[in-house]
Amino acid sequence: MTVLSIIRDCLDALLHPSARYDALMRARHRAFMAPRLLGSLAAFAAFPVYLAMRGAPSAVEVAAFAWLIAPILLSWFLSRTGRYEGAHVLSSLALAGLIMAVAGTTGGIESFAAVWLVVVPLEAALSASRRVAAFASLLALSCAGLLILVGQLGWLPVADTSAAERGVLMACGVVSATLYAAGLAFGAESLARTSVALLSREEERYRLLARNMSDVVSRHQRNGAVQFISPAAEAMLGMPVAQLLGHGLFDRVHVADRPAYLTALSDAARGDVRSIEFRLRREPDGSERGQVDFLWVEMRCRPLDRDIGHNYHSDVTREAEVVAVMRDVTDHKLSEQALDQARSAAEAADAAKTRFLATMSHELRTPLNAIIGFSEMIAQEQTLMLGAAQRQEYAQLINDSGQHLLSVVNGILDMSKMESGNFEIASEPFAPRASLLHCCNLLALKARENGIDLITDAPQDLPVMTGDPRAFKQIVLNLVANAIKFTERGGQVSVTASVSGSQLTLRISDTGVGIAPDDLKRIGAPFFQAGKTYQRRHEGTGLGLSIVKSLVALHLGELTVQSSLGEGTAVTVRLPLVYTPPQVKPVESKVATLTPVLRQDLQDQTHDQSQDQPALVKKSA
Repeated sequence: MTVLSIIRDCLDALLHPSARYDALMRARHRAFMAPRLLGSLAAFAAFPVYLAMRGAPSAVEVAAFAWLIAPILLSWFLSRTGRYEGAHVLSSLALAGLIMAVAGTTGGIESFAAVWLVVVPLEAALSASRRVAAFASLLALSCAGLLILVGQLGWLPVADTSAAERGVLMACGVVSATLYAAGLAFGAESLARTSVALLSREEERYRLLARNMSDVVSRHQRNGAVQFISPAAEAMLGMPVAQLLGHGLFDRVHVADRPAYLTALSDAARGDVRSIEFRLRREPDGSERGQVDFLWVEMRCRPLDRDIGHNYHSDVTREAEVVAVMRDVTDHKLSEQALDQARSAAEAADAAKTRFLATMSHELRTPLNAIIGFSEMIAQEQTLMLGAAQRQEYAQLINDSGQHLLSVVNGILDMSKMESGNFEIASEPFAPRASLLHCCNLLALKARENGIDLITDAPQDLPVMTGDPRAFKQIVLNLVANAIKFTERGGQVSVTASVSGSQLTLRISDTGVGIAPDDLKRIGAPFFQAGKTYQRRHEGTGLGLSIVKSLVALHLGELTVQSSLGEGTAVTVRLPLVYTPPQVKPVESKVATLTPVLRQDLQDQTHDQSQDQPALVKKSA
């Protein structure tokens, strides 16, 4: 252990607690106490030598040496209170008082001690305070002026020293003042070196934090231009940081989010704290340069703090800057979207259950009541004196009710199979024209009974197609039956078939009641029947169009519904002429970042679509 380390440990033990955890303040306190303690100890050690050479000291000399205890008291004051600027002010007063006492008895302004007045502001410069330095300078000038004034008035005692002694004393005063000033200079240089080292260490610490943080820290101008961005942006966006400077980051913001992005930065530059979520284009991994990938980013921005009034007068006219912290919240957004979808699915399931109960309460009870009622009448035919014609009529009604009940149950079972993925498509070649005409012939009687014209247009040259003929017939029967059901007497239902490219196009149009825009978006949902004015005027479970939609999807086709309330409905079905069952079920990829949607957007998405296209809903399988 060296002497310097021992001295440093002793000084550290005297430090005030407020200076022990700040390296720069600790160095300043050491620089204040060390020379004063050492100087006082050296003066007391030299006092016996001075007595041996000088003889009995005068009262002034004793007072001067007694004054050397003041630095020890100043060190004790700083150690107990930690008031660094106050200690420097007291030190200037003590030094100036000692100089005035010695100079007043040794010739005034011409005394060797007057040279030490120059040291007073130099010593105060170590305080790093303009107020202390200004006070010390004013104090030194005041003391010099006072010595000149007192000397001019002749109030100073006459010095009895010879010219040679005065010269020696002056030389000692200049040398001692120079050595003390040199010590102050070395102390200032040491403090400056310590300050630079601490600043460099602090900058390195911040660079290390910025380099290893997962969040991106950036500094922006008010117009969004990036002046600094941390290296974490390279890992987030997959591109060099240099390309994000200036307007490079703005160019990667999603076009729809750019106004909100600039508004948040502008508000933050005016003093507000803003938080915003927006999309950033990410550089695709690997060689897939054509893929567009976006991630959701949350950015919190606030004005950059500056000490304008004290240090940077030239920055007053500079534009306000903003510091921002960005983090990837894509997973959080995906969780929100999944939660919203699950909530929507739960609401849809609850609505489907409600519709199912409401529909089944009518569709099942009505035929069951007919079966039970007419079977009881046949069982009591002797009591009721029923004839053969009545029995036959009642039996036919029971059979019709049973067939209706069977069709309802079959529809529910088919829909259940389709939703669970257990409905199998038996693909085979068949003639679509013959199947279409057969279905229309089956429904022609029902159309005539309702007073509706059923028009069929199927070209002779329709090619043979590959698919499930049973499913094809079910599609046609459901669509044509729906068109007849919702068309008033005197209306018309048209069924046309044509080939466009590799697809067979079926179009079933009617002049019926039509569908309102609010109901159009829910067409195809199980157990849903559109409209309020005609909701229970027609029989049915609401499964017809839902089954059609599922069958078309299983054939990799497309279903389009166009309707206007009071003008009729047109349903277009496009089926591939050659249906090839998929070998592997397509796996849903995680591409939610391609077209991410806000929570409010998810709630309003359907509403916006119905406003943009009030009479058109297109459902692709």
